[in-house]
Amino acid sequence: MNAPKTTPIAYSPKDACAVLGIGLTTLYLEIARGHIEARKAGNRTLIPAVSLLDYLSALPLADIRSGQNAAPSK
Repeated sequence: MNAPKTTPIAYSPKDACAVLGIGLTTLYLEIARGHIEARKAGNRTLIPAVSLLDYLSALPLADIRSGQNAAPSK
């Protein structure tokens, strides 16, 4: 029997980067700017999932038009 899959309420910095698709340097810059919240549990740094959602929601909308900003075909 498989255990039900749960959604994490917090992520390690490495996992938060994977979720957002950004690098560790960018993550720490956004934490320093106050755009992403970080918490400490002993020596561990935890990023609340809600903070990642809030950060993503606060980003500007992408201006992607048909044919623009597309990666060139190989």
